[in-house]
Amino acid sequence: MAGQAERQFKLRELSARLGYVFQDESWLELALTHRSAGAKNNERLEFLGDSLVNFMVADLLFEQFNTLPEGDLSRIRAHLVKGETLAKLAKKLALSEMLILGPGELKSGGYRRESILADALEAIIAAIYQDGGLQACRSFVESLYEKSLHSLDPQKVGKDPKTRLQELLQAQQHPLPDYSIISVNGAAHAQVFTVACYVAPLNTKFEATDTSRRKAEQKAAEIALEALGQV
Repeated sequence: MAGQAERQFKLRELSARLGYVFQDESWLELALTHRSAGAKNNERLEFLGDSLVNFMVADLLFEQFNTLPEGDLSRIRAHLVKGETLAKLAKKLALSEMLILGPGELKSGGYRRESILADALEAIIAAIYQDGGLQACRSFVESLYEKSLHSLDPQKVGKDPKTRLQELLQAQQHPLPDYSIISVNGAAHAQVFTVACYVAPLNTKFEATDTSRRKAEQKAAEIALEALGQV
């Protein structure tokens, strides 16, 4: 009984963080239940929540950025609803401590896994829709993304560092950045790449290292953008 009372207390605390009080708390409990915990889990809610968050974020972007073309809106939406972004939002809500996981996932640290956190947040969005309807769900999604929407730069969001660096240099009529491999170390299955990104207006090479050439180039471009005051 003590364990159940503590769980109910934590669910109420989570509701407070969500800014939504469930009429039927079993929806929230279901949204937090990973498939590893049994047949009754959050997968169906996650399926519905994925569509809801895509629709509602699209609607919010359509309202806020009334002159942006479709391509830019799609890019920004993709960034806002991707798993990495959802997982960050889930962490801010402290969902990790509330997840219901099977023994295997508990042992392997599933409560920290980004995909599980993102799915749980999508499931909560659908749970709010099921419990309180479309307007309650939209209000929650709007509050979830409020800070992100007000602070984002539509010309930067969703663009990787290499793209941003290229567009910046093109706009200033400078030569494009030049990437070169400095070294490749390690065994074939665990290689480490060090690359350089040469930026003509600064007459400087920016070096970075990562487990793939692409990742290393992205890191080098990010360092170059910082040097150009663009981050």
